[in-house]
Amino acid sequence: MFSLKPNLFVMALTTQQKNLHLSWRAGFGPSASDLAEIDKTGNAEWLKQIFKQSSAQPAYIDVTDDELKQLLRERGEKGYRSADVDENQRRRLREKSRDGLKALNLAWLGQMVNSPQQLREKMSLFWHGHFATRTVNIIYQQQLLDTIRKNALGNFATLLREVSKSASMINFLNNNQNRKGHPNENFAREVMELFTLGRGNYSENDVKEAARSFTGWGADASGAFNFKKNQHDTGEKTIFGKTGAFSGDDTLNMLLEKRETAVFVARKVYKYFVNEIPDEEKVNWLAARFYKNNYDISALMNDVFSADWFYSEKNIGSRIKSPVELLAGIRRFLPMQIDNEEVQLLLQRYLGQVLFYPPNVAGWPGGRNWIDSSTLMMRLRIPQLIYEGNAFQAKPKDDDDQMMGMMEKLPGVPNAGKKGDKKRPAQQISARIDWQPLLKDLEKVARPQLIASLSKLILQTEKGVNPSLLAVNADAESREIFIRTVTIQLMSTPEYQLC
Repeated sequence: MFSLKPNLFVMALTTQQKNLHLSWRAGFGPSASDLAEIDKTGNAEWLKQIFKQSSAQPAYIDVTDDELKQLLRERGEKGYRSADVDENQRRRLREKSRDGLKALNLAWLGQMVNSPQQLREKMSLFWHGHFATRTVNIIYQQQLLDTIRKNALGNFATLLREVSKSASMINFLNNNQNRKGHPNENFAREVMELFTLGRGNYSENDVKEAARSFTGWGADASGAFNFKKNQHDTGEKTIFGKTGAFSGDDTLNMLLEKRETAVFVARKVYKYFVNEIPDEEKVNWLAARFYKNNYDISALMNDVFSADWFYSEKNIGSRIKSPVELLAGIRRFLPMQIDNEEVQLLLQRYLGQVLFYPPNVAGWPGGRNWIDSSTLMMRLRIPQLIYEGNAFQAKPKDDDDQMMGMMEKLPGVPNAGKKGDKKRPAQQISARIDWQPLLKDLEKVARPQLIASLSKLILQTEKGVNPSLLAVNADAESREIFIRTVTIQLMSTPEYQLC
């Protein structure tokens, strides 16, 4: 039976255990190239390296081809619903955008696996869930992802402002329809409830008045922010007890001035990077420093990762890996070439987390929500499927509202538009694993100690897997095959789902 309770370390943590814990929380687990140094480099130095590697600005991820760019230009020039743009062009644009979103998904997942900027990509995944949006416009999604990745470790105030003015957010929360005399409250409500203050720290009147301040905020077809002055309500508004002819930027500034924003963000960071059960004393300490440091995200994360309590027994192996963390972590530890990369999109759907398709504006709930009877069984099968390349059949979660019509566009889901059609061809993960880095790291480990050494590298829980059972089920034909089969077995355990 899978237990969500971590198996706690009984003895003081070794350098290796601390660095592995940090690698999973500040990134997507150790890479094959990390193994040689992870037990030799001091924890403070390991943390310093993680920040240094993530200091450079990331390159823009652009997956759009010339045809799509031309279609988007025509849409901008003629208007998407104009009679001058025929139905074939509109259909082709939708198809190309959806193909682009699949390519963007795989390109970003590749960065999580291969980029040395592990902390930047992990923080970007966090902000991707915090500022959750859905749109099939590939340009808007690329722009928002770029904004998040560039500001992931910068200043929260800057990140908030730039995301708020992004075409993806403006369109998702209907601010293009927010006009003087007819305010739309969607963005004003969510920016308070989900992005800054949290529930209970604002009134309905604050939402209504703030919505007026955001009137006129829009975006053009290219994704550029477009302030429509004639649609902006210039009248006086009363927000948080202050009265004035406030603009949208004024409202964002007022949200940032409130200490509740620092507490809300710090609590969310604590739950994501430390423990899903927040320690309010530590949350308040982090929030006070976050506020004092003018919302410096890097400083906040350094406070988290350098704190003694971050390495407390109760915080190690306490989080259930998200599907993306699980997939990226396997690929980092076992470098591989996947011939049919799109199968990873299907795995994301099976497990309940498709990049760029959060379930709603609140993002993915995480925690225990990642696990149910079907997703757990699939999680346990993935390492073996990668290793053996066996065909598999499974039914992905069919939520067409979440997938925005994408159900039929992902591999293995033919005729998804027809209700009741559950025929899905068998899938296969065609991957070639490079075992040499792991074999090299273990070359000096005596055969009787291999299981213990592998367990310490792969699992974040000290107990829970019976070494005798692993030995019995491993293929002992040769040392290399023994290492391979024990590794796959360990990755196929419930304990591997925790980090």
